[in-house]
Amino acid sequence: MAQTLSLHFQGLIPIPLRERLQSRESEIWLQEIQWTAAEQIFLQAPSGTGKTTLLHILYGLRNDYEGQVRWGSGVIRTMDPEQLASLRQKEISVIFQDLRLFPTLTTWENLEIKRMLTNTISQEEVRSWMDRLGIADRTEQAAATLSYGEQQRVAILRALLQPFSWLLMDEPFSHLDAHNTQLASKLIQEVVTRNQGAFLLLDLDDNRHFNYTQKRRL
Repeated sequence: MAQTLSLHFQGLIPIPLRERLQSRESEIWLQEIQWTAAEQIFLQAPSGTGKTTLLHILYGLRNDYEGQVRWGSGVIRTMDPEQLASLRQKEISVIFQDLRLFPTLTTWENLEIKRMLTNTISQEEVRSWMDRLGIADRTEQAAATLSYGEQQRVAILRALLQPFSWLLMDEPFSHLDAHNTQLASKLIQEVVTRNQGAFLLLDLDDNRHFNYTQKRRL
């Protein structure tokens, strides 16, 4: 079971968006933030305020920023590839806005590749989760042929198939109706609680999908 590590960033601002972001108020950019265990954080982020950029910075995909980001005692910008891979495999899971499924692989293959990396979730539990989210009959269907809402549910399940202290989510329910959003959010909450983890959800509009411990504006 993952032990939640702290997330700390200070004076953070992406260089390509610096001029635009400096001209508006933000509760995140250029601030000092420290979040610890059991946080369930919602960031409301209107278009053009760097929502996806922030997630990519926290996940170590971008270095074009000023300021510092620390996961626990580790500064993400100075981590070597092995340290970064370990962080992503054991501590941070992510639901990307663009999903990043393997389009030519089946639903099951997309999930099984992820599951086998850590082997912490059984195949039986994966099938149970697929059934709960209404995609059990899509097991052998290529990801590219799924509807976007079905692909989004696959991406959600994939993110839950590893240990994590933090789950990062970028508009995770954007193509789901209210019923499927409720099913997916309930499963996410169960797994986060089981992991004794935390999450950060970024979205355009305010919502009540979870009982957030904090709400801020990007």
